[in-house]
Amino acid sequence: MLDIKFVRENQEAVAEAMKNRHAAWDAAAFAGLDEERRASIMKEEALQAERNQLSKQIGQLMKEGKRDEADEIKARVAQIKDELASASAERDEIDAKLHDLLLHTPNMPDATTPVGDDEDDNPEIRRWGTPTEFDFEPKAHWDLGPELGIIDFERGTKLAASRFIVLGGLGARLERSIINFMADTHTSRGYKEWWLPVMANARTMTGTGQLPKFENDMFKTFATNMEGTSDREGDNLYLIPTAEVQLTNLHAGETLSVEDLPKHYCAFTPCFREEAGSAGRDTRGLIRVHQFDKVEMVKVCEPQNSFDELEAMVADAENILQLLGLPYRVISLCTGDLGFSATKTYDLEVWLPCYNGYKEISSCSNCTDFQARRMGMRYKDPASFKGTRYVHTLNGSGLAVGRTMAAIIENYQQADGSIKVPDVLVPYMGGVEVIEPEK
Repeated sequence: MLDIKFVRENQEAVAEAMKNRHAAWDAAAFAGLDEERRASIMKEEALQAERNQLSKQIGQLMKEGKRDEADEIKARVAQIKDELASASAERDEIDAKLHDLLLHTPNMPDATTPVGDDEDDNPEIRRWGTPTEFDFEPKAHWDLGPELGIIDFERGTKLAASRFIVLGGLGARLERSIINFMADTHTSRGYKEWWLPVMANARTMTGTGQLPKFENDMFKTFATNMEGTSDREGDNLYLIPTAEVQLTNLHAGETLSVEDLPKHYCAFTPCFREEAGSAGRDTRGLIRVHQFDKVEMVKVCEPQNSFDELEAMVADAENILQLLGLPYRVISLCTGDLGFSATKTYDLEVWLPCYNGYKEISSCSNCTDFQARRMGMRYKDPASFKGTRYVHTLNGSGLAVGRTMAAIIENYQQADGSIKVPDVLVPYMGGVEVIEPEK
């Protein structure tokens, strides 16, 4: 959430930023509500001043024995009490409207975020590796996986719905191996691993920015009784779209000590996305499914260090791809392609032969204090400043497991239809070096 004081003092800059993000922003509505709020505060303060002055008069009149005059003033004080309650309720209503307006407003892009309309305007920063070339006709993972008996799309649909998958045999083993490899690699580089709930309440979802903006993109669990309602704790939860939600909210509402920063966290979780706005996009294979596995990285740090931490996080994600020997490129997202909570984002795109191009496999973002402000996460540093300040939060995929599997299948396929297992995964695969068709 943006700081209301910042928005108030920088309304033109905010309007320009939202225009560059193609985000809905009603500057007139904000200005009007903010003016109403200030008028309401002035009204409250005037009433409080009048009450205080009259209370002094009552005391003086009582000393002088002028009880009738004192009673008249007491009646006015009682009236002021009612007027104050009404003014306070009015201000609370205005505050709620301003709060809701800011809850729907995305983060300000950083000055280093390129201005652009969409993904076509994302500049490439660097590449690693050479796109895979074959001396045979390569197959897409959605064809090769079923032929090898390691991916079953039809049974995924039978068991759940379209865009759910089943992995079998060495496919299941490969998924598990990728997860363990990623988690082991990140923890070896200083990340603390967590095991987390895959359901979250609305407060948690709001903290990282999924609610209220993206309500329609999430799976929900709404249990009801015979009357159609339920008061049970645990009802009305959301299946998480990423472990970022839980990892970042671990310290929601807390004040951390500067000595405890930075915090580097990682976690594997299944992720669930309704993908309501992506009908027809990448619906074949493992690229855009409703349930997928991911190893996520999250950082919590002092504000002055967050952009250095972002570069380091990108390097940690790149390290996974390099160890797997998968060609990729790094791009910087432009303002029109930037995620809701992010001020600056780098995407890592892996080479996929079936697309004859690069496809996103990781997104690493600095959210500055946007999420921390929503969830009330602060830190204190008595040697540097009085009181508390908001921390900065960062998140990044390290990596999306299904897309990693797709990249391995396609880039490591061999002429006989088998798949060579990347060297770093062989120990996790129990020594299996090649995935061959089931017999």
